[in-house]
Amino acid sequence: MKLTAITLDCADPLALAAFYRQATGLELHPASDAGFAALESENGLSLAFQWVEDHRAPSWPDPAVPQQLHCCFRVGDLEETETRLLRLGAGKPEYQPDPGRWRVLTDPAGHPFCIVGGLVEPS
Repeated sequence: MKLTAITLDCADPLALAAFYRQATGLELHPASDAGFAALESENGLSLAFQWVEDHRAPSWPDPAVPQQLHCCFRVGDLEETETRLLRLGAGKPEYQPDPGRWRVLTDPAGHPFCIVGGLVEPS
């Protein structure tokens, strides 16, 4: 088996794809539309976004609406990347489990994701 895609539910696939495109530099798949959009990496893994009626954003760390899934991204400079992602529209929850090692941010649709600095893996 080979993992080929990770797909996030959302209310606006093209807007969420635009955020992650700016964040990661991945290219938008040419067949992307309002119902389904995807970003493609050189290694064949796609990050995709699908429209879901009445999407409810996760409420992490409050379990009322579970996080459902989160992605982690390794970054060279934690502070610089956090600042850039916040400018792009990411949110930053008040609760941060280990801000010296990684940061939990949320994308514009509310999905939590982590940025991990250096060579340290989150536990």
